[in-house]
Amino acid sequence: MNIDINDALAELKSVRMTVMCTQQLPDDALIAAYEIELGLKFLDDYKVFLKKASDSIFNGKDALCLTANRDSPRELLSTVIEAREQGVPESWLPICEGNGNYYCLLEDGVVRYWAHDGYSDEAWPNLATWIKQAWIDAE
Repeated sequence: MNIDINDALAELKSVRMTVMCTQQLPDDALIAAYEIELGLKFLDDYKVFLKKASDSIFNGKDALCLTANRDSPRELLSTVIEAREQGVPESWLPICEGNGNYYCLLEDGVVRYWAHDGYSDEAWPNLATWIKQAWIDAE
């Protein structure tokens, strides 16, 4: 089943929680600044996600966010540093964290689950599939 990123984001936005204090979504300049700081090139689907729905909270998951002040408790840069200290490979980009476990976007577009207490082989072929299967449809 091939899931389009825009379809996955539309569905996520239709089911996500409404929050009182909304987060400002990043623009291209902020995304570029994070890419430089992290030394990683973000995939196009991830950039679309960041600009359209990275403020989503649903099913106990909320994405790591990009902020101009770097002051969010879910801030991407500080979480990447913590994840790498715990053993997450440098080429893996954490996009969602929970209890010391990370969902990570790989250079080839695959999303992998990294568990702090041992190996996990959970993986999704792309970001859109992860959003649909692991975030929206998860129980």
